[in-house]
Amino acid sequence: MIRLTADSTCDLGESIQKRGIVIKPLTVILGGTPYSDGVDIVPQDIFRFVEENGQLPKTAAPSIADYEEFFRPYVEAGDTVIHFNISAKSSSSYSYAEAAAKSFGGKVFVVDSKGLSTGQGLVVLYGADLRDRGASAEEIVAACNAVRAKVNTSFVPDRLDYLYKGGRCSRMALYGANLLKIHPLIEMEDGQLVAGKKYRGSMEKCIAQYVSDLAVKYPAYDQTRCFITHSCADESVIEVARQKVKELFSFDEVLETVAGSVITGHCGRNTLGVLFIAK
Repeated sequence: MIRLTADSTCDLGESIQKRGIVIKPLTVILGGTPYSDGVDIVPQDIFRFVEENGQLPKTAAPSIADYEEFFRPYVEAGDTVIHFNISAKSSSSYSYAEAAAKSFGGKVFVVDSKGLSTGQGLVVLYGADLRDRGASAEEIVAACNAVRAKVNTSFVPDRLDYLYKGGRCSRMALYGANLLKIHPLIEMEDGQLVAGKKYRGSMEKCIAQYVSDLAVKYPAYDQTRCFITHSCADESVIEVARQKVKELFSFDEVLETVAGSVITGHCGRNTLGVLFIAK
């Protein structure tokens, strides 16, 4: 049996159980206390901590020993494991999982998704589709490594406070963004986050323009699925994304998920992204 596993940063929501995916939580540290992402901490805990302390939580990858312990029961049960990590340029998780895999004699494969949140999740589900069609582990890994560069991983944050606290934007950019209601596009390029176009106005207006820009940038895309993923965004912002995706794209399914604590801790509340695989 092929067992698909993934770091908790994939933000797949209900698809985790529906598609038989096993999650390895990353660690979120609040005030010196460690929590397991998606197990005993929720995004609201992050918002409360940042508001009270003025600093972001810390995050930590599982160790090599943690990954070995995670993989071992499945290998001992006779499974071949394919594990999907958050981008290697965003976390040491991939290098640790790779090192752990060497203990299992070719029974554990590790994929650097070169993405995060449901950008990572799209690669996981692409692998699940292939698994369900009877592909071998080697075929799944090769296909996922090929498709990851085609995944649109992008999002628009409401405020830059969290990016500033995390050292990802300057104080001047923070003040300018808050004063002028600027919301920058953040997107993944070759496994790392970069700033793109700057939107201006209400989040509803910015998200409408963002989705329109995606439709222009990606006229050809995999229609299988799309994710609308957000960090506890306002319903009005989510609804704009829903309507624009319905208007401009033709996906077989549009899935909505809420980002987990690791991702939320870097982008803050009311961030939203529309993610899918381009052709």
